[in-house]
Amino acid sequence: MLGFPRWKVWTILATLVVGVLLAVPNFVPEPTLKQVPSFVPRSTLNLGLDLRGGSYIMLEAATSDIAKQKLDSLEEIARTELTDADGGGVRFRDLGILGNAVSLTVTDPTQLDRAVETLRKVTRPVGNLTGQRDVDVAVVDGNRVTLTPTDAGITAATNSAMEQAVEVIRRRIDELGTREPTIVRQGDNRIVVQVPGLQDPSALKALLGKTAKLEFKLVDTEADPAAVAAGTQPPGDQILQYSDRPGAVAVKRRALITGDQLVDSQVGQDQNGAPAVTFRFDATGGRRFAKATQENVGKPFAIILDNKVISDPRINEPILGGSGIISGSYTTETANQLAILLRSGKLPVELKVVEERTVGPDLGADSIRAGSLAAGAAVVAVALLMIVTYGRFGVYSVVALVLNMFLIIGVMSVLGATLTLPGIAGLVLTIGAAVDANVLINERIREEARKGRGVVASVEVGFRDATRTIWDANSLNIIVAIIMFLFGSGPIKGFAVVLSIGIATSVFTAVTVVRLMVSRWLARARPKALVI
Repeated sequence: MLGFPRWKVWTILATLVVGVLLAVPNFVPEPTLKQVPSFVPRSTLNLGLDLRGGSYIMLEAATSDIAKQKLDSLEEIARTELTDADGGGVRFRDLGILGNAVSLTVTDPTQLDRAVETLRKVTRPVGNLTGQRDVDVAVVDGNRVTLTPTDAGITAATNSAMEQAVEVIRRRIDELGTREPTIVRQGDNRIVVQVPGLQDPSALKALLGKTAKLEFKLVDTEADPAAVAAGTQPPGDQILQYSDRPGAVAVKRRALITGDQLVDSQVGQDQNGAPAVTFRFDATGGRRFAKATQENVGKPFAIILDNKVISDPRINEPILGGSGIISGSYTTETANQLAILLRSGKLPVELKVVEERTVGPDLGADSIRAGSLAAGAAVVAVALLMIVTYGRFGVYSVVALVLNMFLIIGVMSVLGATLTLPGIAGLVLTIGAAVDANVLINERIREEARKGRGVVASVEVGFRDATRTIWDANSLNIIVAIIMFLFGSGPIKGFAVVLSIGIATSVFTAVTVVRLMVSRWLARARPKALVI
């Protein structure tokens, strides 16, 4: 067990050298690091909000909007499914939202059963074992059919919307070029966003607070301007305000096309050279856009963002290329912000900022100093204890401990991990765990020496027996760390990451590296007695 083939020795040494080199950039001043050639590793640890400072924002979703969106969607689904039903369309009237349900009347009683069957096909099961569905289809008053979202369906829709909102927020922040944001759900309807290094959250709030729901709707040219100005809504229309000027316009409630099929949007220029936003649909969206513009040549249509009309140009000719341009009173900055919003996709629900705060960099620097002091004091105290207690074997343990810290920092740097205060706590805890493995080994060697075994036999049996225990104990620790990472929030995840990496590197250094150093010493010195 103490014998090391040459290839294994070189592999261990190479691993240690690479780990130390990956950790070194964290101790080099940033101006000096920028002058290092590109082929030299330059990755450093990302510091979390509590160490680097930055912005903290809590967003709250209006869950009532999700129920309304569900009803709007059901109304459109009912219209489409009944119109295109197998065996011929089902005739109906009075389709609309009534309270918390979608209601319609089947005009031909002989088609009632087919209407119910058609509508039930579009409902979906919620959960695996409950047998519940997201929508309850029922017949009331003889020939009236209602579609009512169930509580389970609303809950499922809320969870889906919140998960989608987290991903949309992540894409928007990534577009800003911000490193390592922390975006986590809190409770049923809140999302916490932490962005290290961002000291002014105003731009971030403006970006996250917009739903970015893009729609293209026909302008109702027959609507009475006086009635529109008075807020009187014509049947089948809705009145929307302009985003860049006073006034309102009546538009058809049904959208020609939405921004769901957008695949790209970029900052460009309009025909006058002013900043504008270009957009492009996917193949399906391009065909729908072409068809909509072909059928409505000569008519004005409104480009609507978050229920505000940002432009209402006239369709002079069919737009067949699947792309277009949005112009208006934009600066380069506002055009870029709109392009980011459209690229990242719309939020499925409106989010409002309910809490915000800024963590100054001075507080982060104090945390780093305090954490570094704690880690340094722990290393020094442990090193003294190990050397006094175990002599030469204690020195080997201390060398392994220092190498272990370099390896942890190096691995975290190359992975782009974020170091937080809980992460520093995990690092200090790892120091104790690393030394604990060496304590087990050294005590087992002592026991074998007391039994009268020779030097080599005592060391070999001590390493073999202790290693078994070390693997068992650290396997359980890894399982706990994985559970914390999977189910914990941001700070818990940071602690789990450092702990997991530390366990892996500490087993390597405390067992393999120390065993290599001990075997080299035994081969070179050939001691007659073992002092430990």
